[in-house]
Amino acid sequence: MTYKQIKWMILFIPTVTLGVWEYVRHEYLLSYISMEIGNWITPLIVYVLSITLLNKLFHMLEQIQRELEHERAAKSALEAREKLAIELHDGIAQSLFLLSVKVDRLEVHEEREHHLQEVYKIRKTVHEVNCYVRQAIANLRYDPAADEALISNESLDNKVRRMADEVLLDMDVDWSIPDYALNPKEKVELLACIQEAIVNIEKHAVASKGWIHGEGDEYSWKVTIKDNGKGFEMDQFQLKDRYGLNIMKERTENMNWRLQLERDHQYTIVELTKEGEIG
Repeated sequence: MTYKQIKWMILFIPTVTLGVWEYVRHEYLLSYISMEIGNWITPLIVYVLSITLLNKLFHMLEQIQRELEHERAAKSALEAREKLAIELHDGIAQSLFLLSVKVDRLEVHEEREHHLQEVYKIRKTVHEVNCYVRQAIANLRYDPAADEALISNESLDNKVRRMADEVLLDMDVDWSIPDYALNPKEKVELLACIQEAIVNIEKHAVASKGWIHGEGDEYSWKVTIKDNGKGFEMDQFQLKDRYGLNIMKERTENMNWRLQLERDHQYTIVELTKEGEIG
């Protein structure tokens, strides 16, 4: 029942009820009920009507009012969060991007080798802060008080497929790892690693096709990211300017996962593995 319907019922029900009572009383009951007793019965009818039907209607009206107030408060909070997300994007995120560009220019400086170690540290910091800011922007765009299904917003499968759709490369996704297999921190770290692998394929692999395969359960799982690009000739983790790969390696080490990068025939393969504990 709508707010407007409840309001009109509160106005009309007492009026109609008393009108019917007075008509019946004067037309049919005067010979049985005296005027004085009828005058006592009238407020009694109003009282009984108030504590039964009208009380329920007022309760419904108050409930609707509380819901409206909650929606207004939630809308105000979301507007504030959206504004903060925009400020983060337009401020910090853009500044980090400009800083990253300056570091890129520093890399091609005449004394590149001399500055390489410092450049790596700066790039690593910029990369990590940028990831945190982007995660914060994404989190701010969702209502934390919403239903749990909305908090997680979408399954890992959908998130991985959305990542694959965002690159200008044909990517096949085959995902069977259940969401309950990973805790929230593991999900964030795994998605960051997958994102880094996809970006590397798009930027460096010169590939025409990519594949993402995830299988396992809460005890052990394996994620494979494969492409048919040009590949590599030496251990990429030994190269100090491979910032994304080295950060990915640090992420996996911190989570006690295994990271493997290999070249198999015409394919480059990145494997992220969580191995179940023995005993």
